[in-house]
Amino acid sequence: MAQSDLPQPRLDVRGAIDLSSLARTVTPPGSPNGLPAPGPYVEDVDEAGFPDLVQRSTQHPVVVVLWAPWSEASKQVAADLAALAAQDAGRWLLARIDSEAAPQVAAAFQAQSVPMAIAVLAGQPLPLFQGSAPRDQVRAVIDQVLTAAAANGLTGVVPATGDEPPAAPPEPELPPLHQAAYDAIERDDLDAATAAYEQALKENPRDDLARAGLAQVGLLTRTRDVDLATVRAAAAADPTDVDAQLAVADVDILGGQVADAFDRLLDVLRATSGPERERVRLRLVDLFEVVGSDDPRVMATRRAMASALY
Repeated sequence: MAQSDLPQPRLDVRGAIDLSSLARTVTPPGSPNGLPAPGPYVEDVDEAGFPDLVQRSTQHPVVVVLWAPWSEASKQVAADLAALAAQDAGRWLLARIDSEAAPQVAAAFQAQSVPMAIAVLAGQPLPLFQGSAPRDQVRAVIDQVLTAAAANGLTGVVPATGDEPPAAPPEPELPPLHQAAYDAIERDDLDAATAAYEQALKENPRDDLARAGLAQVGLLTRTRDVDLATVRAAAAADPTDVDAQLAVADVDILGGQVADAFDRLLDVLRATSGPERERVRLRLVDLFEVVGSDDPRVMATRRAMASALY
């Protein structure tokens, strides 16, 4: 049901841009039809409120449940998660999102059906499970989320209704070109963000944050108009189609399926040669920057890539 060990979220790049695009449009909130009223640690969130929810995940863990009014199974999972949130009394926040009223959020999480549960830690989505599950299994998954959060210092408490939320520490001032890139991302001008990061690297080739930002903007640019079903179908129909395999790896990274993306590209790397192999190698290196060089999955894939190449 859940991964045996939850991936560690990357905390070193401000503004988790893999979710920032959800701030582009605002739709009216859906009605929590069939769900009990929210509680101190349970909120109903729509697309307009989602960016704020992501920001709050930098203070404490957030668990999102995607549900639908027609799905009794999703209502049961939402109820079980609400009960667990009450038991844990503020160690994490449950956000209930109607997938039909918030299609952009559902698409960002690559939800194929409901119910679906996703943790958000420091702005980074961590898929948990999809479909029905016994409450004791859900309890075990939540415990893994709390362990991963504690490992990254996310030990804040959700303020109960009526409490004043703790003041967030001020963010450090960014260098001018980094701020220009960040502002460009906020207004959905990815070309300007790319230019700013490229200029930052030109001025300082050792600017690791600019290199990571450039890789993240590149990922957003490549995936912004991609239809998930189409690229997956193309990749399944022709495993030798390098463009299709690269496209699926991109959307997998964006959806948090890091191991799947890396394994796919390693298979393509082993099956190709010449310029096509070099394209795959460069894409892997680019995605390493997105995920973070200190991530154990990146380190393992680097070793496998070296073995495949040499």
